[in-house]
Amino acid sequence: MLNVAVLMGRLVADPELRHTPNGNAVTTFTIAVDRGYVKAGAERQADFIDIVAWRGTAEFVCKYFRKGQMIAVEGSIQTRSYTDRDGNKRKAVEIQANNVSFTESKRSSDNGNYGDHSYGGSYNNNSYNNNNSYSKPAAEPAPAYTSGDTGDFEEIPMDDDLPF
Repeated sequence: MLNVAVLMGRLVADPELRHTPNGNAVTTFTIAVDRGYVKAGAERQADFIDIVAWRGTAEFVCKYFRKGQMIAVEGSIQTRSYTDRDGNKRKAVEIQANNVSFTESKRSSDNGNYGDHSYGGSYNNNSYNNNNSYSKPAAEPAPAYTSGDTGDFEEIPMDDDLPF
């Protein structure tokens, strides 16, 4: 079975960090996701998706994201039932975030000019340690190149007339 949701949208409000009685960090936030189609003569529609993030992911979201910023969320769809104040049975559908990422440049978000350029910031639940603190994922080591046999490569002359 598979339950994976990947969404990209804009935060409709600043996320707020809360804590459970056990001390676990949690935040709920909503993102507006444009629909992929537009009816002729109508404005583009958006869906408003509720997201829940726990522990380090919640802390990361609340620290680095603000209303209007673009965010990418990977997680799973979860449903829960509850009874409202009037005694009516309700069902909530939300995304449990496993991984969140920036999707625009820092410069764009600082200026309020939102572009779709990533600058590589993300948080994955696997980066959360048992001390209730965020630890950055280990950086990938830079590839090491050695001077080996170049017999399989052909040197292209620098004459501005590229073969493609």
